Amino acid sequence: MADVEATEPTSPTDGKHPVTTLAGPYGHPFHPILVTVPIGAWVAAFVFDIVSRAGDEGAVFAKGAYWLIGIGIVGALVAAMFGFLDLLAIPTGTRAFATGLIHMGLNLTVVAVFVVGFVLRHGRLDDDDGTPVGLVVFAGAALALLAAAGWLGGKLTYRYGVRVVEEATQADGYHR
Repeated sequence: MADVEATEPTSPTDGKHPVTTLAGPYGHPFHPILVTVPIGAWVAAFVFDIVSRAGDEGAVFAKGAYWLIGIGIVGALVAAMFGFLDLLAIPTGTRAFATGLIHMGLNLTVVAVFVVGFVLRHGRLDDDDGTPVGLVVFAGAALALLAAAGWLGGKLTYRYGVRVVEEATQADGYHR
């Protein structure tokens, strides 16, 4: 089996152009902007969880966290569809593709963890003590996985240039 590093380099434009315009036009993919919805919703839900444990309105903040998690799940599934289109633009057998698969796997794991948490929270929304500590820890672990997945997403963009325009196109922004 050939080592990924020993393979011939691919064209510098591989992974830069969308496989379909549904993924966003050249140089402006939709996936990065869409991931802000689940990230923001899940971070806000975690803050609500903490406030639900520390404040006087535990049930109110627990319900808010519950709905934010639901919004995050829907947003993540939409973002995942566009991320998959970006993954298809990367040549298989490359480090970038392997990184993309790990990025995708971690993100799908995060979604699964939040789905389980969403289901487990449903019967505990009226608890005046707020979100149960175990579910807060569960959400914190999911956010840690999300941070690792996000780091890999940054690596895909900033290290491997996936869906980033060629340097000649970037240089246009520096002309007066």
